[in-house]
Amino acid sequence: MRGSQEPRIRVEPGRIRSDGEEAAILMEAYSCALDPWQKKVLACWLGKDESGRYNVTSAGLALPRQNGKNVCLEAREFYGMVINGEKILHTAHQVRTSKKSFRRLAAMFTDKRHPEITDIVRNIRYTNGEEAIELDNGGSIEFSARSRQAARGFDGISLVVYDEAQEVTDDQVEAIMATLSASATGTRQIIYAGTPPYPGCPGKVFRRRRTICLADPGPFDAWHEWSVAGDSIEDIHDEDISVWYMTNPALGIRLTEEFTAEERRTMSKDGFCRERLGWWSPEISEHVDLAIDADVWETCGSEEPKPEGKTAYGVKFAADGSEVCLCGAVIPKEGPARISLIDRCSTGLGVRWLAKWLNERYSQAACVVIDGRNGVDVLVDRIADTWRFKGSVIRPKATDVIAAASLLINELNERTITWYTKQEALRDSALTSTKRTIAGGWGFGGDNSLPIEACALALWGAKTSKRDPSRKMRIG
Repeated sequence: MRGSQEPRIRVEPGRIRSDGEEAAILMEAYSCALDPWQKKVLACWLGKDESGRYNVTSAGLALPRQNGKNVCLEAREFYGMVINGEKILHTAHQVRTSKKSFRRLAAMFTDKRHPEITDIVRNIRYTNGEEAIELDNGGSIEFSARSRQAARGFDGISLVVYDEAQEVTDDQVEAIMATLSASATGTRQIIYAGTPPYPGCPGKVFRRRRTICLADPGPFDAWHEWSVAGDSIEDIHDEDISVWYMTNPALGIRLTEEFTAEERRTMSKDGFCRERLGWWSPEISEHVDLAIDADVWETCGSEEPKPEGKTAYGVKFAADGSEVCLCGAVIPKEGPARISLIDRCSTGLGVRWLAKWLNERYSQAACVVIDGRNGVDVLVDRIADTWRFKGSVIRPKATDVIAAASLLINELNERTITWYTKQEALRDSALTSTKRTIAGGWGFGGDNSLPIEACALALWGAKTSKRDPSRKMRIG
């Protein structure tokens, strides 16, 4: 058996012809062959009217994870750059997602087996947060984690790709739409690609686009969706294997029944139906107990340089050990404390880099607070010989995590702490984090809580540690 190559929901404008077949051939020549469903979506996105212009202005692609959405996006971007010389902005909710997309596309432009492609590359920029590929024909693509500042500095864009579109917020779209309207190119296109929003998801744009396309699509709107229908969770027969194949075009190709069955055993029914069956749950106006007041947080923002003072680091591993976040806190002798996001990385390449980074700063920091499950023991072992001072490496108990969260909230409320306003990733974490019940108290929780958790640990460490390397020892 093979997953359905036809979407359950298809909204497409009419077209005279399409560049989709040429794009699929180009992708197969330099990367991989497309599945039938990917070719169909690409044919719509690259459909043309009688004047020869692309007639899809806004396109939506919604399907469960791991089905090949990114390959579809890469095929559109590769063709747009190489053949059309388009200027493209690719945005994602998280930095790590943006980096993965950049690395996949960059690999196509640096493959020495294809000199005809490598020879048209003018420049590839690998700078963290500013990744880009530029071609001699004027085509380019820039990769950016989304923020209110994401559109600054991008001019002449004709294609915007919103990966992880379920997270897109109105202010992010408004900033980028202004850039698109200033484009001098003849065609403009926006692609929203993602999965159904989860409960409490801050992004509303993806759901709104879906509602419009299903109820009253415009002449230039497109929407493709693999999903299970159901007004309530009770309507869905998630045990029915035929439903799995209907909603996952890659099932039987790259996904297996065994893997899907394991997901069903592990996840809640709501989570399985949404993440694997593409179920769009009814939008519920539910109260989400956010941990940090948005107005208070914004008030504490600052563009002033980081102060000098007692320093500590906080390290937080994800529950499954898949990523780690490093943050810092500084408490000066006078003035407010400062918290900063230093790095957030996948643990796929290990933690050697993190151990090296911390060991190089032993003489500058009072302590490092390390929390999580998978990965913690390895990191502690690798820094133990350098961080020898008693209490310089702290593994917090549940009561300490509660105290750290309470301390940060109190400092914010009293305006005795600042955060660097250009760190949008930290802002997003702070404003979407919820209260997570822990041992009779609460800590930070939610899908994007790692940065604010690590900041709280760093601040708590700086406040409570008895070690201060910046303090000069008196002799005699």
